[in-house]
Amino acid sequence: MNRIRLAALAASVLVATVFAPVRDARAAAEVHDFNLVLSVVPSSVNSGDFNDVIDQYNRIVLVPRDLGSLGEIGFGWMFEAELRYFVRQNVAVDIGVGQLKTVTKREYLPLIGQSIDLRAEVITVPVHVGADYYFAPYNQGDFQARAYLGGGVLSNVFTRATVQQSEVNTTPATTLGGSFALKGTRDSPGFYLETGVHMFFASSWSVMLGGVYRNATIKTILHEGTLVPVTDLLGQTVDLDVGGFGVRLGFAKGF
Repeated sequence: MNRIRLAALAASVLVATVFAPVRDARAAAEVHDFNLVLSVVPSSVNSGDFNDVIDQYNRIVLVPRDLGSLGEIGFGWMFEAELRYFVRQNVAVDIGVGQLKTVTKREYLPLIGQSIDLRAEVITVPVHVGADYYFAPYNQGDFQARAYLGGGVLSNVFTRATVQQSEVNTTPATTLGGSFALKGTRDSPGFYLETGVHMFFASSWSVMLGGVYRNATIKTILHEGTLVPVTDLLGQTVDLDVGGFGVRLGFAKGF
């Protein structure tokens, strides 16, 4: 009886050993038709004429007083949420909204109890609609990677460009002209191009890595409230370029 039990146990171990690799080999990455993608996109910001405004202020107000210059706008962080749907195995359409924000600031302490704060900020909300073509997948066990290439149109809404100076307890000898806030706004269309790789696992979560180029120039920004064109210190109207190149790190939840 013991020999029969030992033989049965040995047979069970053999079957488990033989068929376990077969089950592993059949494991596959989960590719869902519908995905919610949450992305962070560190990005360059071209800025355009807005940096000229900062440069003029540096040259006319700060440099003659031997004060450090206010930095230019050149880099920002964009956070984005996107819905991506595969209409075909190799074609996905997407619609999304994000927020791009970039800030530069400087503080001066002329005397005890006095302070001057300078701040320049650009913030915009890009809304996009586009499509991507997915190339043939690379498969390795339960991992799949697919390169993609695409683009679409975008609209930059709720855009605001601000230059602000706040003075506290300054005197005629230390003032830079008093407190002020220059706020410009305007919406504008544009387009984007993107490429990268979408990595799928044996999970409803997937990862996207890639690059995004945005072309979005806002012609003649307007004063918030009055909608009068914003001009620089030389009297020229100001364009704002919120386009640039960014690197995407996205996490997609499949449904």
